[in-house]
Amino acid sequence: MSVTLTLDASRVGFCGIGKMGEPMAWRLLAAGHALRVWNRSSAKLAALAAEGCVVRDSPRQLAGTSDVVMLCLGDGRAVEEVVFGEQGLAHAAAAPRFLIDHSTIAPTETRRFAQRWHELTGGAWIDAPVSGGTAGAAAGTLAIMCGGTANDIAAVEPLLRAYASRVTRMGATGAGQATKLANQAIVVTTIAGIAEACVLAQRAGIDAAAIPAALQGGWADSVLLQTLMPRMLTPPSSPSGTIRTMLKDLDAVAELAHEANAPLRAVGEVRKLLQEAVDRGLGDEDISQIVQVLRDQRTTHEREVNNAG
Repeated sequence: MSVTLTLDASRVGFCGIGKMGEPMAWRLLAAGHALRVWNRSSAKLAALAAEGCVVRDSPRQLAGTSDVVMLCLGDGRAVEEVVFGEQGLAHAAAAPRFLIDHSTIAPTETRRFAQRWHELTGGAWIDAPVSGGTAGAAAGTLAIMCGGTANDIAAVEPLLRAYASRVTRMGATGAGQATKLANQAIVVTTIAGIAEACVLAQRAGIDAAAIPAALQGGWADSVLLQTLMPRMLTPPSSPSGTIRTMLKDLDAVAELAHEANAPLRAVGEVRKLLQEAVDRGLGDEDISQIVQVLRDQRTTHEREVNNAG
């Protein structure tokens, strides 16, 4: 599936101008690429269009004038529709030579999509999920974990460097997605641990707001601690990543764990926590707000103890 890209003629298409996709698109535009964009909601494209991006009416239309197309979509179903649907990328008269998928989906889906893409277009599919959040996308410091041939990834890496400080080939097609799911297992269990520590500190009479600074530089320190504990104490006005999205990712983690015969007990428990948060109507809240479920559980337990007394 290896193909050669002439970067001097890189006409870049981007599908999915959401919370992550928008800052990535801005970084590509600032790097001087001739950017074409498509999004289900065209209202989100106005600012990019005002700065010279070409807005396309469909993925198919976008693909016809792009050498490379990036995707940053919500799930595997959205990826399949954008790529293979009636107005999908694969049906352009001249399909892009590279498709780079920044979405987080199951490795099995990726391998299936990549094979179908190559059969229909002759092009290469690179799975390239990202880590670093919206702040990392805006700053150009994302970490990208890639699956695909070494030659294909090397060819597109200069484009990815518009919004990434680290680009790593993890193996063949699907390896990037498998790495992202391992990343999500680390992230979500860490967030749950921080939420429990936040509730513990508050119940013990400690100023939880002082914990990030107190632990800075120690073994418990992390970007997640510094970022999310303040959000647990003062909920953000808009989410940087939602509980519902993380639950979707954990479903993909569970699928991969089943395929690999890898028991994930901690992840399984955290998944229950996220599911409870969604059931309580918190699905579209910032991921930090799983702390609300833990606080409520503690309050319920106290009521039970008091009632028993």
